[in-house]
Amino acid sequence: MVTFSKQIKEGTKKSHSAAENTKFVAGFLRGVVDPEKYSKLIANFYYVYDTMEQRIDETKDPLAEVLQSWSADLNRTSTLERDLRYYYGPMWRDKLEPSEACNKYCSRINEVAEKDPYLLIAHHYTRYIGDLSGGQILKGIAEKALQPPNGEGLHFYEFPRIEDAKEWKTNYRQVLDTLELDDAMKDALIEEANNAFRLNMYLFDEVEGSATKSLWNILLGFIKRSYELKGGN
Repeated sequence: MVTFSKQIKEGTKKSHSAAENTKFVAGFLRGVVDPEKYSKLIANFYYVYDTMEQRIDETKDPLAEVLQSWSADLNRTSTLERDLRYYYGPMWRDKLEPSEACNKYCSRINEVAEKDPYLLIAHHYTRYIGDLSGGQILKGIAEKALQPPNGEGLHFYEFPRIEDAKEWKTNYRQVLDTLELDDAMKDALIEEANNAFRLNMYLFDEVEGSATKSLWNILLGFIKRSYELKGGN
């Protein structure tokens, strides 16, 4: 029997590859890190993580509640606040606001938290497992490209409570495999994880300046149709 953790990894493989091949991420992986674009990205990530972490903290859903046990290890809001103070100064809150792509991302998180809160698991998986995997590669590239003093501006990638990321991810996947999910729920989680990858891609494209209104319409139409097919109201 194929475990759910393997199913979601396999089921999001194409979306994962597509995200890595966006212009912004592909350039990043080649060592092209523009400080202005990077700071805009993490500014938007601040709103995404703040929304997701608040929703996870508030949930009473019996499946999504498992995510709360990892909050101390994973939560990124405070590290992003520290990074934003470095890039924008102590009054950073007055200088920033979420972009259109960011607002769409946050709206989707809020929507699933209200209608099908177990789908928060998909957003949690997409972001945090990525942060502990490819995110650590990006950290090394950013350090070399930006050469910040004492690692300032890159605390987003630091997880001081996690000594062995590989072991931690193995334990995470084992917990996912113990969740009582029927086939329809598994399919919905995989689809939502793909949605999360798409939302990340449009965030990357927006930062790079290549997102278009037509692509937004395609994305939002896809999300709406997929949600309706799964019985959402």
